[in-house]
Amino acid sequence: MDFLKELEGKRVHDPLIHFQSKTDMAAAKTTRCIWVRGPVIVGAGPSGLAAAACIKEKGIPSLILERANCIASLWQLKTYDRLRLHLPKKFCELILIPFPADFPTYPTKQQFLGYLKAYAERFDLKPAFNTTVVSAKYDTRSGLWLVKTLGLKNEEVIEYVCHWLIVATGENAEEVVPEFEGTKDFGGPIVHTSSYKSGEMFREKKVLVVGCGNSGMEVFLDLCNYNAKPSLVVKDSVSSLIHLILGFLLTQVAIHQVLIDSIRLCRICGDEARLGLMIYPNRCLNYYPNRCLNYLSKKKT
Repeated sequence: MDFLKELEGKRVHDPLIHFQSKTDMAAAKTTRCIWVRGPVIVGAGPSGLAAAACIKEKGIPSLILERANCIASLWQLKTYDRLRLHLPKKFCELILIPFPADFPTYPTKQQFLGYLKAYAERFDLKPAFNTTVVSAKYDTRSGLWLVKTLGLKNEEVIEYVCHWLIVATGENAEEVVPEFEGTKDFGGPIVHTSSYKSGEMFREKKVLVVGCGNSGMEVFLDLCNYNAKPSLVVKDSVSSLIHLILGFLLTQVAIHQVLIDSIRLCRICGDEARLGLMIYPNRCLNYYPNRCLNYLSKKKT
């Protein structure tokens, strides 16, 4: 298209582009420009697949770019074996296709991955794998997005040009490993949960688990199941949360009812700090101020 040739011409003659080496010059010569009729979607995880499916249902094409070699790479490559969904399936299913009726309330990792693969096949979603997005810039003059990518071996640079850009890279794509004093002198392995698979390799060994979020607690339990000797370190008191309320899952109960039961539980159980546990009903004020304040004002009257 004419405007693609114009962009290429601008890039070649732009005085602001300085090549630092012959390698950079050679790389620039291998850059290809590709026009995408619909949106470019970065990430082939659940959100990226759902966005592509919705767009396709409207008759609009799209291009999914994925740096890994598979869909849902975080689930396939960076999760432990015992993982299940942490929320009931009704809150995690993708739009347009529900989970199979015979799935348990909390599907396993393998079941969820099977569901995602079937979802991609149903809508004939074919991401461009091993494609890493290195930059995305919006050209105000043309009103277009310029999305630059590198291939598997960083041999070819491709710049996709499109009207719309959807970023679906997730919030946990990169592991965060804090530095602790003494780690360099520690003789044992230091493993982030993204690299942990099971407690098999830790049988009869002492293991320190840092953090008590979903992953930390599940890893701790998994280590116990493999007869390891884990200890848990947290920076604050542990928050307890009810799993069932009168036989109903907590996540299936309306927010205002959760608040009421949480406050009542605090009154019934008293000070849980003596057990090393804490319930924080007041934290709800940060997220649901109107409902919380209405409930508290009614209780006062």
